[in-house]
Amino acid sequence: MIKNNARSKTSTIITIVVLAIIVALIYVLAFTGVFSSNLMRILLNICLYASFAVMWNLMAGYAGLTSLGNQAFIGLAGYACAVMCTTYGFGIWVAMLVGGLVCAVLAVILAFALMRMRGMYFAVATWVAAEALKTAFQNWKFVKEGAGMTVKIKPYPTNAEIFALAFGCFIVCMVVVYLLLKSKTGLGLKAMRDDADAASSIGVNIFGSRLLCYVVCGFLTGVAGVIMYISKGSIFPGGGFAIDWTIKIVFIVIIGGIGTAAGPVLGAIIYTLLYEVLAQFAGFTNIVLGIVAIVVIVVLPKGIIGSLENRFKFEILSQRRKSLE
Repeated sequence: MIKNNARSKTSTIITIVVLAIIVALIYVLAFTGVFSSNLMRILLNICLYASFAVMWNLMAGYAGLTSLGNQAFIGLAGYACAVMCTTYGFGIWVAMLVGGLVCAVLAVILAFALMRMRGMYFAVATWVAAEALKTAFQNWKFVKEGAGMTVKIKPYPTNAEIFALAFGCFIVCMVVVYLLLKSKTGLGLKAMRDDADAASSIGVNIFGSRLLCYVVCGFLTGVAGVIMYISKGSIFPGGGFAIDWTIKIVFIVIIGGIGTAAGPVLGAIIYTLLYEVLAQFAGFTNIVLGIVAIVVIVVLPKGIIGSLENRFKFEILSQRRKSLE
């Protein structure tokens, strides 16, 4: 047992070192101009979609909270960014902090209002909340109503700087979820996902654990949303709070593998590349993506990563806690 634990620690250290080298290399390549502007844009989208998907997967794949309203966080964060930068003249870091915090506050409010609901009732309620926010922003003069707002930052960050922020946000999302799931809270999350009543009967704090997940999801989705709208340069109520955001996220998580660590990442890569290829075929994008989703669900019901892990008995970025005996 001692030898196994020593091997496990050595393997973990090696994995961390390798990942750190890869992360450093990507940053070096980004800032030395090796990546073309088009490749930088694609990598930026992969990082942001992966961040959104990792957070949604934390809720749906581990906490058992299937939300159709995560666009509320993205839209609210985008407007927080525009107000902080354009109206008050603050910089990127303040916009990211404020965007994350207002989304975390929204998550707390929604949690106390909606978490007594379960299943589809919770999902629909989160969507209704997002639609209510969209209507409110469409009629709020302070944020220019339906005309939207531009994001003005002096000096405006370069593509490499925006990518660096997005890649950093993605890394933070992965690390936070990994550490959370390795903790005692993570054990409770998996238990309540399988059977909330049984988990509650053995002492798992259902509401507290789900509240923590929802707030973490809100904060980091908000930070990623700020970066998204810095890259876009403007935000409108119809786009910021559109359910299209959640449809994309659900597609990414399902094809990658819900309840897996690497599934949302692979799903984000597949979605982004498919979207790039299909962009030249106007009108067929959603049809093809729908067909892909149906095929994956039928052939690989646990998603690509989930099915591979089940077939070959391995787990990428395993969150299992090692025995201390």
